[in-house]
Amino acid sequence: MFYEMRTYTIKVGKVHEYQNHFEKVGLPIISKYTTLVGWWYTDIGELNQIVHIWKYDSLDQRAENRKALYQDVDWLEKFVPVAFPMLEKQESKLMYAANFSPIK
Repeated sequence: MFYEMRTYTIKVGKVHEYQNHFEKVGLPIISKYTTLVGWWYTDIGELNQIVHIWKYDSLDQRAENRKALYQDVDWLEKFVPVAFPMLEKQESKLMYAANFSPIK
């Protein structure tokens, strides 16, 4: 089991708009391909960031599911055109849980 932590820097003033669009449009689509572990936005420190963590069984599963997502017509036509213009930067980290981690 491993987790992907994605950190998105959102354009100033667009965090809540992005979050609402993701909740209503993006989450139902992407949930067909992966499991959301957690979703946060910043209020102190580096602002205008959203951090979300997704769960995968393997790197192969991630690759297959991401490929399927990128071919999903709803993702491409309903989510991407609205969401991507609000992004400034994207970062992705693949993380493995330690044996003693409460989340495995």
